[in-house]
Amino acid sequence: MGIYPTREALRVAEERGLDLVEIAPQANPPVCRLLDYGKFLYELQRRERDARRAQKQIEVKEIQIRPKTADHDIQVKLNRARKFLAEGAKVRVRVRFRGREHTHPELGDELMDRVMSEMRDVAVVESQPKMEGSALIMLLSPAKKTEPTKAE
Repeated sequence: MGIYPTREALRVAEERGLDLVEIAPQANPPVCRLLDYGKFLYELQRRERDARRAQKQIEVKEIQIRPKTADHDIQVKLNRARKFLAEGAKVRVRVRFRGREHTHPELGDELMDRVMSEMRDVAVVESQPKMEGSALIMLLSPAKKTEPTKAE
């Protein structure tokens, strides 16, 4: 390795069957390197692919309830939502209105308030309840676990 003028560097690269690649064009003089460019691109793509695999995908699970859903059935749905949150997934709570139920949106608000109060220990409200079409939707995300501190 050494410092070569451009023409000399191109000749050396050709002799070795490599490519002359500019690494730092802003430097004075610009910095170039002799390497197999195809192999370099392949390794770069492989590193990016491995990095994508290592990323954790956040899932959004959904529970659907209706304003007339019975108390026990709501409790079953909330237990399922607790399980989803414990696994690290976000939970979308959807209250669906059908027919004449549209005239009583306050029932949906009361239901959402109940869900918020019962899930307060394991979830944080990420987006407040809002009407989208014929459904009232709220998004919950897992609460951050706080480590108990030792008093010494």
